[in-house]
Amino acid sequence: MSLGAAFVTMFQAAAKTLSTTAAVSRGILLSIRHYCKKTPTTLRVSEAVAGAELGANVKVQGWVRSVRPQRANLFLHVNDGSSLQSLQIVASSELNDPLLTFGSAVEVTGILKKSPSQKQPVELEADHIHVVGECNTVDFPFKIKNRHGLEYIRQFPHLRCRTNAFSSLLRIRSEATTAIHSYFKENDFVQIHTPVITSNDCEGAGELFQIEPSRPENEEDENFFSVPAFLTVSGQLHLEVMSGAFSRVYTFGPTFRAENSQSRRHLAEFYMVEAEVSFTQSLEDLTKVMEDMFRSATEHVLAYCAEDVDLFHKHVTPGHKDTVDSMLRKRFPVITYSEAIDILNRSSEKFVFPTHWGCDLQTEHEKYLVKHCGNIPVFVTDYPYDLKPFYARDNEDHPQHTAAAVDLLVPGVGELCGGSLREERLDLLRARLKELGLEDTYSWYLDLRRFGSVPHGGFGLGFERYLQCILGVDNIKDVIPFPRFSHSCLL
Repeated sequence: MSLGAAFVTMFQAAAKTLSTTAAVSRGILLSIRHYCKKTPTTLRVSEAVAGAELGANVKVQGWVRSVRPQRANLFLHVNDGSSLQSLQIVASSELNDPLLTFGSAVEVTGILKKSPSQKQPVELEADHIHVVGECNTVDFPFKIKNRHGLEYIRQFPHLRCRTNAFSSLLRIRSEATTAIHSYFKENDFVQIHTPVITSNDCEGAGELFQIEPSRPENEEDENFFSVPAFLTVSGQLHLEVMSGAFSRVYTFGPTFRAENSQSRRHLAEFYMVEAEVSFTQSLEDLTKVMEDMFRSATEHVLAYCAEDVDLFHKHVTPGHKDTVDSMLRKRFPVITYSEAIDILNRSSEKFVFPTHWGCDLQTEHEKYLVKHCGNIPVFVTDYPYDLKPFYARDNEDHPQHTAAAVDLLVPGVGELCGGSLREERLDLLRARLKELGLEDTYSWYLDLRRFGSVPHGGFGLGFERYLQCILGVDNIKDVIPFPRFSHSCLL
């Protein structure tokens, strides 16, 4: 072969290689473009309705809240729990599926666009709808065109989170939890995880759940711990331990009461927010924290869960918004227990329970006092000494012997918070425990007063009652995910 022919052959081979390489490169680029085009961005419904990724290929996953098939088009509303507002899906009727029903779980992809309708800002123009989980609408207890009340959905604790009202409640509950933690963090409180298993009866009422390990029938029955153990009724005493080293502490967790009641006010398991403040000798220091926390948490919830709160204030408890606005606008008045008794005795109201000095205030009394003070929260201080637990500080006043204790009463609920200065004087505390026959049981508690004790006080807030207060919900079972009460079924 001549040199010229060889050169031509080499040139042709090189050109062929370059052509192949270019073709491969073009194929890779086309594949990349194809992949990018077909790989949608996954959005939560709250992000989609806010207009995130407008004009992009997106995917949403959730549950169908409504289905409206037409001759040419199919309209769906899909919700994933991230917001009260659902996302409208517009699709060709060809994408309709017999399994696409109210309550079914779906995955939808398509282009997120501005909606021509004023009812919603955006809509998803779907090119693919996949039914992930079907829902039998005949057996499903919630119907697409019915507005179910709280009492009805309460019958289905395993399904009621699928309803608008209860999903709103759970978002509010979550945000309120965040708000309370934020308040304490911003005010330099240290969070303490107090134990659920304890030997203490902090409230002294004896309404305890005793816990024992499950044992074979033939095995001897003995305590797992060195003493009988119970589910906690309060984290207060453990917080008092920590208040000997930290000037501000709090806990937020479940508490338990074995109260044989199925009323709208009682639960066997509920959540408590409890705080202790050291180096204080004034109830005003405690009432300031209570009021500030209430305001801070409520303002946070109203700011971050506006739509969810509005659902309750418009459709569940109409008119309650004015009550909440009034609570936030006005300072909380303070009256003594003696003044409260005088107000009750001068009232023309016919109470079921007596109202003499020394009686424990009942819910009917608390609600009347709130209305008397303008239907806003009110602090009642200085209760009879004999009504309060052993740790409440003795005011040493006579002839009406009182303790430095305080309750916060709120509209629609009655008592929301209960607190007191703690008895830091060793001689008085020992005498009280001896009188009650508890000196040996609480010897460790006396040690707290023997080694670097300081004046301190604290309070507890019932979290479910707080939610009732700001939402206007009458039954406490409607503000907790899984209510536990006497004779209730457990999931």
